[in-house]
Amino acid sequence: MAQLAPGAEPNLAIQTVLIVDDSRLQRRIVSALLSKWGLDVYEAASGAEALDICKRVDPDLIVSDWMMPEMNGLTFCQKFRDLPRDSYGYFILLTSKGEKDDIALGLDAGADDFLTKPVNAAELRARILAGDRIVGMQKELSEKNRLVQSTLCELQKLYDSLDSDLLEAKKLQQSLVSERYRDFGNARVSLLLQSSGHVGGDLVGVFPIDENQVGLYSIDVSGHGISSALMTARLAGYLSATSLDQNVALVLNKNGTYSARPPAETVADLNRMFLNEIETEHYFTLLLAHVDLGRGIVTMSQAGHPYPSVQRVNGRVELVGTGGLPVGLIDGATYEEFEVKLEPGDRLFIHSDGVDECASPDGTLLGHGGVKKGLISLKDMHGMAFIEAFIWNLSNHAKKDEFEDDVSAVLLEFTETAILA
Repeated sequence: MAQLAPGAEPNLAIQTVLIVDDSRLQRRIVSALLSKWGLDVYEAASGAEALDICKRVDPDLIVSDWMMPEMNGLTFCQKFRDLPRDSYGYFILLTSKGEKDDIALGLDAGADDFLTKPVNAAELRARILAGDRIVGMQKELSEKNRLVQSTLCELQKLYDSLDSDLLEAKKLQQSLVSERYRDFGNARVSLLLQSSGHVGGDLVGVFPIDENQVGLYSIDVSGHGISSALMTARLAGYLSATSLDQNVALVLNKNGTYSARPPAETVADLNRMFLNEIETEHYFTLLLAHVDLGRGIVTMSQAGHPYPSVQRVNGRVELVGTGGLPVGLIDGATYEEFEVKLEPGDRLFIHSDGVDECASPDGTLLGHGGVKKGLISLKDMHGMAFIEAFIWNLSNHAKKDEFEDDVSAVLLEFTETAILA
């Protein structure tokens, strides 16, 4: 504990003291004691003068007489407590009164302690040490609060900066799906991509193979947020629609044209690359499809992705697929292919698990049945109108506009006027 030794500089939280007394002699007596103990002392002959000093100086301790003309010690204490302050001021009332009722009045006015007159040096020292503990704890708390506030301000600046960066990242990720609707004559492709946060781990796309073939893909990277989004950006390069020489699903022919690799072979190659060449803890599910626009044949490979749906022209919905392992989990994993024949008016719906695992407020998942029901209810809607209506239905199921998981889908529609071989 800090000690107040005569002639020694005290190691106290209390440094500044204001003495308020209409008696000049009493002020001098108390001031001499406090100055000898190394404290900065201010004097005031009245409550009004003391309030003026308090507006310029924040005293750590006030020693005020109770009985003073014009403004007594109680009134001064009340007005002092009303002043705006950054720190706590310990208030001692000097009085010759000892009745319990008077002490209660002093406490109600905001006084912390009492001293009887004439002031005893040892008793004053004890009162100051008691008050110092209160003032010291308050100053320590104020400093910690200041540090917390400063840290929060820095965190807010960092958050604002990250938020701005994430908004730009969202624009960049959305640009990976630059065309949400493509008309290939015999077929139309509509794409849906909606992240659960600023950025997400879902990706959908379409890329040309030749005049009669296109490729489709739907990807769902494990996890959420920035790291998943970075992985989708890398995958977008592997299945690029603009840099076909970098597209791992294509083979460059000698005459400069491109041919499609078997989807299962491409998926197996992606699995090898992820396990052997890319340092990441992520894995992803994938549905990769090659579409023969002339014959209406879609060749697909499914790697842990939800089963796609085929809706026939009469509205009937069929689940297709072979399942398969996600990409990036097991070295040497093999993948299968399956084909679907689409007739004029049929359509293929590929989606991420954010669709069938979309939960209602009571926890009920949409499931395959909900997807099927949605397709049937929207059988007369096509293209982006279908996509928008499907999202509306999904929001209605979840009872909110923001989903817990990323939501993405590919809709391939063969037109009723398609000329099939």
